[in-house]
Amino acid sequence: MKKLLIVLSALLVHGAAFAQYIVRGKAQDDLNSIGLSGATIQLKNITLSRSIVSAKTGDFSFTEIPNGSYKLTVSFVGFDVFEKNITVQGKNLELGLISLKKGGKSLDEVVVKATSPPAQQKGDTLQFNASQFKVNPDANVEDLVKKMPGIVVENGTLKAQGETIRKLTVDGKEFFGDDAAAALKNLPAEIVDKIQVFDRLSDQAQLTGFDDGNGYKAINITTREDKRNGQFGRVYAGYGTQDRYQGGGSVNFFDKNRRVSLIGLFNNINQQNFSGSDILGLTGGGSGRSGGAGRGGQGGTDNFQVSGKNGITTTNAMGINYSDLWGKKVTVSGSYFFNAANNENNSVSNREQFLTADSSTFYREVSDATNKSSNHRINMRLEYKIDSNNSLLIIPSVNFQSTNNTNSLAGLQSFPNNSPISSTKNITATNGNGYNLNNTILFRHAFPKKGRSLSAGITTGLNNRNSVQDVSAISTFFKGSVQDYDSLLQQQVAETNGYNLSANLSYTEPVGKKGQVQFSYNPSFTHSNADQRTWGYDAASDKYNVLDTSLSNVFTNEVKTQRGGISYRFGDRDKNFSVGLDAQSATLENFQTYPQSGTLKKSFSNLLPNAMYRVKLSQKSNLRLFYRSSTNNPSVNQLQNVINNNNTLYFTTGNPELEQSVSNRFGGRYTYTNSRKGSSLLVNFFANQADNYISNATYTAYADSVLTPTVTLFRGSQLSKPINLNGYWNMNGFVTWSFPLKTIKSNITFNAGAAYIRTPALINNVFNRSNSMTYNGGLIVSSNISQYIDFNFNYSANYNIVTNSFQENLDNNYFSQSAGLGLNLLTKNGWLLNTDVNNQLYRGLTAAFNQNFWLWNMAVGKKFGKEQKSELRLSVFDLLKQNRSISRNVTANYIEDLQTKVLTQYFMLTFYYKIKNFGKAPAPKRTFSRDGLY
Repeated sequence: MKKLLIVLSALLVHGAAFAQYIVRGKAQDDLNSIGLSGATIQLKNITLSRSIVSAKTGDFSFTEIPNGSYKLTVSFVGFDVFEKNITVQGKNLELGLISLKKGGKSLDEVVVKATSPPAQQKGDTLQFNASQFKVNPDANVEDLVKKMPGIVVENGTLKAQGETIRKLTVDGKEFFGDDAAAALKNLPAEIVDKIQVFDRLSDQAQLTGFDDGNGYKAINITTREDKRNGQFGRVYAGYGTQDRYQGGGSVNFFDKNRRVSLIGLFNNINQQNFSGSDILGLTGGGSGRSGGAGRGGQGGTDNFQVSGKNGITTTNAMGINYSDLWGKKVTVSGSYFFNAANNENNSVSNREQFLTADSSTFYREVSDATNKSSNHRINMRLEYKIDSNNSLLIIPSVNFQSTNNTNSLAGLQSFPNNSPISSTKNITATNGNGYNLNNTILFRHAFPKKGRSLSAGITTGLNNRNSVQDVSAISTFFKGSVQDYDSLLQQQVAETNGYNLSANLSYTEPVGKKGQVQFSYNPSFTHSNADQRTWGYDAASDKYNVLDTSLSNVFTNEVKTQRGGISYRFGDRDKNFSVGLDAQSATLENFQTYPQSGTLKKSFSNLLPNAMYRVKLSQKSNLRLFYRSSTNNPSVNQLQNVINNNNTLYFTTGNPELEQSVSNRFGGRYTYTNSRKGSSLLVNFFANQADNYISNATYTAYADSVLTPTVTLFRGSQLSKPINLNGYWNMNGFVTWSFPLKTIKSNITFNAGAAYIRTPALINNVFNRSNSMTYNGGLIVSSNISQYIDFNFNYSANYNIVTNSFQENLDNNYFSQSAGLGLNLLTKNGWLLNTDVNNQLYRGLTAAFNQNFWLWNMAVGKKFGKEQKSELRLSVFDLLKQNRSISRNVTANYIEDLQTKVLTQYFMLTFYYKIKNFGKAPAPKRTFSRDGLY
C-alpha cells in the first residue's frame, strides 16, 4: 500500500489535467463603435454548445473551452447576425472587436423597457435574476433567496430543490469554506445580480465530466458589476429587557479580484452563525435519548447539529474571509472563523417504548443541560494554473475545538397503568477537546488529443478527540413493595484518534465523436484507535483511581480498500448518458488489546454500478435521472465492545462484528421554466435502499441481569447495541410550482410532497419494521411590490402515519401545521414597521404536547442621517408570551414527544449603521433596450 501511494504521489508531478482555454471578444455597433450590452453570443460544435450575453461594455468571455473548431454567432435586436468559424488550439483566443451592422427597422425612435425573467434554465443550472425579487433596502441574501421557488431555509440550513446546499460561492469563489449561512446572513441583497442553483461535481469530476458520486448541490451568487469595488456592510448593537443583548455586523472590502470580508456576532438571543462542522461530537452524555445517533444509526455520525430552537444560546463569533488572484496563475481563497457558544437547555420528553408484541413501557425525562464550546476553523483553497495544460489544486482545512458540558436529568420508567418500574437522578460533567486536519492535492494534465486527460490526487486526514466525563447517579428499582437502590460514582477517560490516506487516479480517452471512456483507481486506508478507561471513586484517597476493567477497552480498527472502475459516457450538452461499474475489495480488521486481546478480520467484495441520464427536452425543460451504489463502514465507536452505563436505565455498547452496509440510491429531477411568463415547475424524487443497514438491537431486562462483575442491568432497564439488518428504505418526492400573480404583484409557490421511511430493528430478539409515511403541502405568497412594501405569507401542513410490524396497537397518526405572515413597511423618509406572526398547531401527540400557540414579533424604527445610513429600532420578541418548541421522534424502538426550552418575551433597542461606499460604476455611453431574454 505504501509503495503504491508513493507512486501515485509521484504522478502529481508528472500527471496532467484538462486544458482550459478562454475565448474573448467585444460586440460593438459598427456605426459608432459603442459596445452592445446584452448581445447574445453562442459558441457551438458537435460536442459543445454554450451561450452567454455580453457585459455593459459589450465584452464577453467563454471559459474552459477545449481544443476544436467552433461556430461563433453574435446577435442583437435591430442588427444583422454575425457568424464566424473559429479554432481553439493550445492557447487562449482573442477575437478582438466584432462589429454588428444595423439591419431591418431602426430602433432609434423605439423605446422598449427590458425585463429580465425571474427564472431561467441554462443547461443544468437554474438561474434566478435578483432584480425580479423585491426586498427592503437592508435585506440580506437569506431574505432574497427565501422568495425564490424551490429554495428554503429550515432551522438555519439552506436547501434547494429538496437537497441541502453544501457549498455557496460568490462569483465562483469560496466564501467562508462550506458555511453557507455565513454568506446568507452577512452579504447584503443589493449586491446580488443572479442566484445560480446547480449540481456541482467534485474538483476531479469537473475536469473529466464523469460524475464520481462526490458531487453536491451548490449555489453561486453573481454580484452586480457596479458593486464589485468598494466597501459595504452593516454594524449594529442593541440591549433589552432580561439583560438580552446583540451586537456585530459584517464589513466587506471588494477591490476587483481581491476581496476581504470581516464578520462578528455577539448575542444571547439564539442568533447562531456556525455550521455543524464546527462541532466534533464532544458533547455530554447521560440522556436516555439514544435513538439513531451515537453507537446506533446509519453511519454513526458524530456531529452535533446546532439548532436555534433548542435552548438559549449565547454566541461570540468572528471571522475573516480572503480571496484574490496572485499574478496570472494562482487563485487563492481562505477563511478563519472562531466561535464560542454557551447553550442552556431544559427539556421534557415522553417516550413510549416497545417491549413485546402486546405491551410497552413509558419513560419520562426532565433534563437541564449546559453546553459550552469554543472552536477555531481554517479553510483554504489554492489553484495554480501551471500552464495551459497543467494545473495544481491544494485544499487544506483545520478545525480545533474544546468543550465543557454538564447535564442533570431525572427519569422515570413506568407501566401503562402508571405503576413505576425504575427511576434515576443523574449528573454528568464532560470536558473535552479535539481537532481535525485534512488536505487534498489534485494535479491535472490534458494531452494534445481532445478528450484525453490524466489526473491524480491524494487526500490525507488526521483526527483526535479526548474527553473526561464524571458521572454521579442514584437509581431506584421498584419490585412490588420492595425497592432496590443503586448508586454510581465514576470517571470515564476516553480518547479517539486516527488517520486516513487515499489516492485517486483517473484517465479519460475519447471514443468516436461523442463518446468518452474513463478508467479510475482509488486505494484508501483508514486507521482508528479508541481507548476508554473507567475509574471508580475511592473515598479514602478522594480520587478516581479504581480501574473498572469491565467498563474499559482499548480497540483499533483498520479499513483497507481497493477500488477500480470503468465508465462510458456518450452525448453532448443537450443529451447525454453515462454508465459505469466499479469493483471494490475491502478488508476490516479489529484489534482489541485490553482488557482481553483479540483480532477479528472480515473481507468484502462488491460490484458497484452507476448510471446517469440527462436530456434537454425543450428550451424550457430538462430531465435528469441517476443511480449509484455505494458502501458504508461502521465507525470505531460503533465497533468498540465496551458498555456505557452513564444512564443506569439505558445502557449502550458497541459491536465489533458489524459489517459494512451497501446502499443503492436513485432518483430524478424534472424542471420546467417558462422565462417569459415567470413560471417554473420542479418535480423531484429520491430513494435510498440499504442492505446490512446499521440499526439497533434493544433488550429490556425482565429480571436483574449481571452483565459484568460491576455492572447489573436491573429489571426494566435497557441495553442497546448496533447491528446489521436488511429492509431499510427512505423515499421522498415533491412538486413545486411557482408563478407570478400580477394582480397583487406577488409570486405564488405551491408545494406538495410525500416521504416514506422504513426502518428495521430488533426488540427483545423480535424483528420490528417501523413504517413512517408523511404527506405535506404548502403555499408561499411573496410580494414583489417594491422595496417599501414587502410581505410574505406561508402555510404548511404535515400528516404523518406510523405503523409497526411488531406492535400494531401502537400505530398512530399525527398532524402539524404552521401558518405565518411577515410584513415590512418602509416610508421614503425612513420610518419602518416590521411584524411577523406565526401559528403552530400539533394534534395526535401525547396530551401535554397537543398545543396550539402563536409567536408574534414586532419592531418599529426610524432611519436618519446622511443617505439614511443610521437606524434606531425598538423590537419585541414573543409579544403574546406563547413561544414553544415541540417535536416528535419516531424510531423502530420507540415514539417520543419532546419539548425544549425557548426564548420568551423581551424588548430590545438596537442601533444600526450601514456602510456603503462603492466605486463609481462606468457610465454607459449608450443604452439599447430590447424585448426578450438576457
